[in-house]
Amino acid sequence: MPYIQNSDADREQMLAEIGVSSVKELFESIPADMHVDGDLEIEPGLAEEPLSRHLQELGSSNMPAAGSCFLGGGFYDHSWPAIVDHVMGRSEFLTAYTPYQPECSQGTLQVIYEFQSMIAEMCGCEVANASMYDGATAAAEAALMALAQTRRKKVVVSAGLHPDTRETIKTYLKHLDAEVVEAPLVDGVTEWGKLIDDKTAAVLVQQPNFLGNIEKMAPIAEAAKEVKAMSVASIYPVAMGLLQSPGKQGFDIVVGEGQSLGVPLGYGGPSFGFFATSQKAVRKIPGRLVGISTDTEGRRAYTLTFQTREQHIRREKATSNICTNNALIALRGCVHMAALGPMGLEEVACVSRQRMLELVESLEGVGVYRAFPGQAFFNEVTFRVESTEIALRFKEMLRDRGLFGVLPLDRWYDDMNGLFTLACTERTRPEDIAELVAVAKTACTMEVAR
Repeated sequence: MPYIQNSDADREQMLAEIGVSSVKELFESIPADMHVDGDLEIEPGLAEEPLSRHLQELGSSNMPAAGSCFLGGGFYDHSWPAIVDHVMGRSEFLTAYTPYQPECSQGTLQVIYEFQSMIAEMCGCEVANASMYDGATAAAEAALMALAQTRRKKVVVSAGLHPDTRETIKTYLKHLDAEVVEAPLVDGVTEWGKLIDDKTAAVLVQQPNFLGNIEKMAPIAEAAKEVKAMSVASIYPVAMGLLQSPGKQGFDIVVGEGQSLGVPLGYGGPSFGFFATSQKAVRKIPGRLVGISTDTEGRRAYTLTFQTREQHIRREKATSNICTNNALIALRGCVHMAALGPMGLEEVACVSRQRMLELVESLEGVGVYRAFPGQAFFNEVTFRVESTEIALRFKEMLRDRGLFGVLPLDRWYDDMNGLFTLACTERTRPEDIAELVAVAKTACTMEVAR
């Protein structure tokens, strides 16, 4: 197999050098009840040609969502300027090498520095790091940072935070003797009640929330501040073209998923996350930061200023164990933001919002109504039909017409039978809206077979 370089003789030589008789012996320190007893129930390996054919067959099932995608839930069908693909494809950027040696990495370091600057401005914060793996891990790292800063053990999370993000936070904190408490949703927005108290380390909220509704942010930041907890906002970047940034409303940390900043949907990835906070917390930021200075000849120079995790020195006492940043995909975000500028981002946000207003009005005209009519929204809305069965039929009928939409919410929320979301972006065409509404008129008024 071309993918496995070591021969049996190579492995025998390595085992002899280590001083063990078999690979199995290397794992004897792991408790026996954690070992897999017997062979895995998987098919035998394939040779290169059959494997290539098999992967092509699997890949042929993928369907492009370009121009007719109403799906949201954290990933959105936005467009990007042609320059994004051009710059990302240049050979000097196509490297996975970490820029530890600034003398030969000035281009990469400059890109990261500019990325940090734009993210910090968008989030309304003083400083941002060099990017994270994705939005979910960025939020989890924010929770870890709050635990370390406050030395408390309680994290209050809005039920309107993306379900995957909530699960990621719980996974991160599972073995840290920390308590994760979910604040429920009432009429589509978070009801905090008395959950935020003097035992709280962090309060996490999403803007807009997973149902598409706009949360009232300033009171959350103030409530956290009163008990000396840290407030964390997870944002949809495009929405910041119209909404006030959380940093300007008093939030301590702002994180988010960067897919909407010039990154293709790509069947869920790859993407990048971002993380921004205040200057006073700069030494506690996970990951790394690029700074700007001058060299010995007085020229502008960039370098890795902080790697505050220091897990290679402090080990378990480190603030975080994240080792890197998603530099190549963050490059897409950087070029995208630079090409659009603040006015361009605002225009994308305005068009996305306008398309959703048109969709809401058209759907209500055929009897499909918003589930939370009293709440403000951006470009994603929760609708209500009689049952999830009807919603799934709507989804299937859309797919038959080459349209993609309908995200049923009872997958994550037990009390949301018949509720689903639709989203619009600047790529949503009026004719797509008209076709979706025509399908909805049929799908949502037919009686369900019993």
